[in-house]
Amino acid sequence: MTDHAVLAPSASATGADTVVSVEGLRKAYRISRQPRDVLAGVSLEVGRGEFVAIMGPSGCGKSTLLHCLGGLEPPDEGRVVIAGRDLYALDDERLAVFRRDHIGLVFQFFNLIPSLTAAENVALPLRLRGRGHGAGRWGSPNRRRVIRDRVHALMDQLDLHGLQGHGPEEISGGEQQRVALARALAVAPSVLLADEPTGNLDWATAHEVMALLARLCRSEDQTTVVVTHDARTAAWADRVLVMRDGAVVDEVRLGRRDTPDPAPLVARLVELGL
Repeated sequence: MTDHAVLAPSASATGADTVVSVEGLRKAYRISRQPRDVLAGVSLEVGRGEFVAIMGPSGCGKSTLLHCLGGLEPPDEGRVVIAGRDLYALDDERLAVFRRDHIGLVFQFFNLIPSLTAAENVALPLRLRGRGHGAGRWGSPNRRRVIRDRVHALMDQLDLHGLQGHGPEEISGGEQQRVALARALAVAPSVLLADEPTGNLDWATAHEVMALLARLCRSEDQTTVVVTHDARTAAWADRVLVMRDGAVVDEVRLGRRDTPDPAPLVARLVELGL
């Protein structure tokens, strides 16, 4: 193992600054006579404001890991702690509320609701939060104005000004992904999780989306975890966790840079035979 690849949490991912903590995560799919281990004892930490990428070959378990982090898929063993809460110690109702309020999710295919405008898609989690437990200011008497102001601010920040009234089918793929990102950020989540967020975009548009994610980490201290198979995408991260056969086999610390350089990451992946 080289000096730029170590299997330990970063200095910022310790103590009170830890937002994501995973301990001994195991998951098997029983779709054949012999269960297939997808996660084989994964442990990791992500600190506040960190940008971490998880990459590896198809079938290595990276998307399953992200789904476990997002409260979407319970592990067979192990713990997932987000912002101090053990996700799978919560009952289904409390897990759904915690996920709504603390975890932002972005996927490859945007998952926008076609019958809603861009602004309505962004506002949706705020409207849902305003109806239930822990509504806070989103459930206040002037919540319509509060939600409208939050939506407009996010869409301006993500270069979506003027698209509030457009439906998903009326805007480009890159714009749809930025709307999905705005929706995920609407409630100011503790962690933003993105599963192949550039997989359905051309490279120029993917570059814009990743630059935006990196900017949010810096300006908003937004903790972010991205799953990707693409070294160019992963190179935007502060550090990259490399998976193979359900385990984290290496970590490449890239540091925070103005311009991503995938060369060190690619070199390490070649050393690992990936």
